[in-house]
Amino acid sequence: MAFFFLFLIFFTLLQKPLFSIATLHGTSLFKSQLITQLDSSFKNNNATPTTYFEVTKPINLPKTNPCSYLVLKHDFGYTYGKPPFLANYTPPFNCPSQKFSKIVLEWKSTCEGRQFDRIFGVWLSGVEIFRSCTAEPRANGIVWTVKKDITRYYSLLMMKNQIFAVYMGNLVDSTYTGVYHVELFIHFYPAEEMYKRNSYEAFDSRADLILPISRNMPLNDGLWFEVENSTDVQSKEIEIPQNAYRAVLEVYVSFHENDEFWYSNPPNDYIRANNLTDTPGNGAFREVVVSVDDEVVGVVWPFTVIYTGGVNPLLWRPISGIGSFDLPSYDIEITPFLGKILDGNTHKISFSVTNALNVWYIDANLHLWLDEKSIKTEGKLLKYTSLPLSFSLTTNFTGLDGSFVTNASRSITLTGWVKSSYGNITTKSAQVSSYSNYMVEGNRGNLQNVDQIIYFNETVDVVRPSSYVQSRKSFKKFLLLLHSDNVDKGDESYASISNVTLGFDDNRVKTSKNGSSASSTENMQKAQGHILVKGQLVVSGIGSTQQVYKYKDDLFCYSRNISSSNYTIHYDKVSDSCPRITLSRLPFSFGKFRSVPARRVSLASHLGDVKDGV
Repeated sequence: MAFFFLFLIFFTLLQKPLFSIATLHGTSLFKSQLITQLDSSFKNNNATPTTYFEVTKPINLPKTNPCSYLVLKHDFGYTYGKPPFLANYTPPFNCPSQKFSKIVLEWKSTCEGRQFDRIFGVWLSGVEIFRSCTAEPRANGIVWTVKKDITRYYSLLMMKNQIFAVYMGNLVDSTYTGVYHVELFIHFYPAEEMYKRNSYEAFDSRADLILPISRNMPLNDGLWFEVENSTDVQSKEIEIPQNAYRAVLEVYVSFHENDEFWYSNPPNDYIRANNLTDTPGNGAFREVVVSVDDEVVGVVWPFTVIYTGGVNPLLWRPISGIGSFDLPSYDIEITPFLGKILDGNTHKISFSVTNALNVWYIDANLHLWLDEKSIKTEGKLLKYTSLPLSFSLTTNFTGLDGSFVTNASRSITLTGWVKSSYGNITTKSAQVSSYSNYMVEGNRGNLQNVDQIIYFNETVDVVRPSSYVQSRKSFKKFLLLLHSDNVDKGDESYASISNVTLGFDDNRVKTSKNGSSASSTENMQKAQGHILVKGQLVVSGIGSTQQVYKYKDDLFCYSRNISSSNYTIHYDKVSDSCPRITLSRLPFSFGKFRSVPARRVSLASHLGDVKDGV
């Protein structure tokens, strides 16, 4: 419901002078273009650029001096619909050591003026190693830096004569003036101790080969596949080396345009009953389905990343939304399936999205471990269980007001053995997921609440010939609460209000004959914002964000408690100690969930046939 009116706001904005909007029934939140105009039209020559950042733990680095490599330097101006920017790549062979224990990608960017948020990707020889969203600039400029541990791509990064590709579809004109000035570095940290694989390591070793499951260049777009609807299936044929003994699919996912806020899309019955021709629908559930030769091997129920222009852009300045500067990838263990694809023939890896609207950007990397002592391994899929999606939807609405309850669950289990020089090893991988979404439409469609939670659990058990078991378990919980509403303030003015609670809880445990290790991450943001509109003028706006991040493993702890409002940091407490503290003692927690006001607003809209924003 809200998307239609938000689109009208944007379209009206294009027809009116600066700061002018039409007072439209149903505009429950404001477009990022309005906010951009509030702070990007007047430049203070004495002001310094604002630094944006995403809160996360620091990368654990060795005590060695890195060999740093400037891979590319480029200005992304009018790049929409043009080929990715390409740069030659060869690892720095002039380093004193050629054995590295950590490799870090560093993205640095500056921008000033007015601009949408833009999704972008970085690929090395077709393998995606980084996906991100730009920050939205202001008149005095912004700067942001993202560092990502890319050591898992070690075998790829050590190969000569490759091509880096970066695609960022930006549009520059008289209104949207921001050009993104980018530098991309890779830092190679020499190892303090030599790394050598002496025995079978189920989870801690690096892949020997990484195959891209992405589109081939030349392209006038990113290398990701584009899934445009619920029946669209994108796939690629690949050949697996016949001496592989382990395989993991790493999947990159992002959602845009009509599905940027899929978690707040109402059911189609509601849309038809109210004749809402421009409202994205298909309900509020999505899953990415990954198949090998048309058999489902895993799913991704993605974390609800909110890009830097989403809901209320002032919420994400300077603290960016969780995952927006470094979008997560998702691993699917397909080792049990190797017995079906080690025949030397090509095999098809496919992607689809349940209930999808346009558009989803999806690609993957196939990480393979190769047996250097064997020309050919062999294997067999022993058991395959992929139960159909369990799904229910309950609707209760009259006119534009009502409620919708959506529940879903799914489980997938693969068991198989692979025989190599390490022996006959049996692997069992399992995914168990559950989903619930409670949505309320009120105030004649001007108010929307969304209360959503996803549980996404994975287990991998590896049985060695000696019968001891290595296991890896991951328990993830994704939380999203959204609220939007218009409040009449009298005197021909109204406030457009938006509140967001966004977070995740990620607990991981690994066990082997040498013992066990565990890690936990708790990350939650609360954000509140509003604008005041009088007549046709945006009078004022504000956005505030509070975030608590906590990480702990067997050797390291890190926490950060930070708050900001309208570009100003109010407090920022960082600790690397390990106090005994529970989530219930934090300012906010996952504790008990209540149906808290919720809603979305879209930055991404169409300007003619050009994709604006993400």
